[in-house]
Amino acid sequence: MNLTISGHHIDVTPAIREYVQTKLERVKRHFDQVIDVAVILTVDNLTEKEKRQKAEINLRMSGKTIFVESVAQDLYAAIDTLIDKLDRSVMKYKDKVQTHNHESIKHLTESEIPAA
Repeated sequence: MNLTISGHHIDVTPAIREYVQTKLERVKRHFDQVIDVAVILTVDNLTEKEKRQKAEINLRMSGKTIFVESVAQDLYAAIDTLIDKLDRSVMKYKDKVQTHNHESIKHLTESEIPAA
């Protein structure tokens, strides 16, 4: 799995990089067929009181690309909600793929049984 972490208007520190990597372990535990992951961390300075931290992720798998984004006041909170959204999306995709495969096998076995 190739992992790219970049920042816009922010320096990606080793602590932030380590935090993102440990959070992505949860996604890899559920679905291990990930090809490429691109994480973009952004800080938007609207006003002094209204700093917006945004985290985006592009996750490429065989046959599908999942894009998720999250916005929060704190960068770590944005990363947490981002990983939660990504985990739900990956689990949904995994369930869809497994259900589809099981239905095709079920369809095959029913069609092979001769009707009496």
